[in-house]
Amino acid sequence: MSRKIERLINLTIALLATARYLTKSEIFRSIDGYEGNVESKERMFERDKDDLRNLGIEIEVGGFDPLFEDEAGYRIRPERYQLQLGEISGVQLALLSLAAEAWRGAAMDVLAQSAILKLQSIGVQSDLDCLPAISPRISAGEIDFSIIFQSIAQRKTITFDYISDSMLVQKRTLNPYGVATRSGHWYLIGFDMDRGEERTFRLDRVRDEIKLCAKSIQYEIPAGFDIEKSLSQIGAQELAVIDVRKGKAQILRQLAREIADNNEWDRLSVPFTDVATIVDLILWHGDDVFLIEPESIKLAIIEALRVIVKLHA
Repeated sequence: MSRKIERLINLTIALLATARYLTKSEIFRSIDGYEGNVESKERMFERDKDDLRNLGIEIEVGGFDPLFEDEAGYRIRPERYQLQLGEISGVQLALLSLAAEAWRGAAMDVLAQSAILKLQSIGVQSDLDCLPAISPRISAGEIDFSIIFQSIAQRKTITFDYISDSMLVQKRTLNPYGVATRSGHWYLIGFDMDRGEERTFRLDRVRDEIKLCAKSIQYEIPAGFDIEKSLSQIGAQELAVIDVRKGKAQILRQLAREIADNNEWDRLSVPFTDVATIVDLILWHGDDVFLIEPESIKLAIIEALRVIVKLHA
């Protein structure tokens, strides 16, 4: 990622998360990438504003008190930062999911978190719930989705190297039926030619590239194939019990199986299969959430916090 793109993403995150208008001086002090003398920073900021507006991102300009001529400030209102999808194809959906992963990674990046921490250190409160919903980890490495969708559309067999549960790399030959996401991972479902039965594969375990078989014979997807039913058989879900401050942590609320009133907090029962995903979500919402159980997630959060402290030390 280029330094300019990194700066634009961090600027967008800061302007979305701020609870009030940010002045240019606060932006220059908090976001890495604004360098040089005052004039140089001013020119960079003006170009950045133009670039964001050209992308359809509306930057609002305002002051702290309408009765006084304060220094102008800037923010992006979350309700105006929306993406209208309309009808999209499967390939476009896959690309958007990967873009969501890139946004999520950028938002959780050290530089972005550093910008938020710097703003808080100078008295600017941030509300991370103002940021657009960051999807849980959608992990698929460098998978070429166009090959997968082509093979399904044309009913062509594919081959790939796959890391099994025993950590062995095995050659697999598959008649693919469908591809979808569950619990933050991409899955490929199809008829395994070597094992003679329907199998499900996690795409982040695929090694190298997926290839179309040159001499594959067209196959038919079974009439009763139900991709949701196939995905429902993946791993037993555990439950995380989490106390969430009223009105906060909307992503966790959307995932919750049950929500119970607990005075100033709500108690959520959130199903999960991937520890890293639930840990990321809990850490993302900071002191607006409190994990009750299970102990395994507590230990994973403690370890993740140790890493964060080391990075910011």
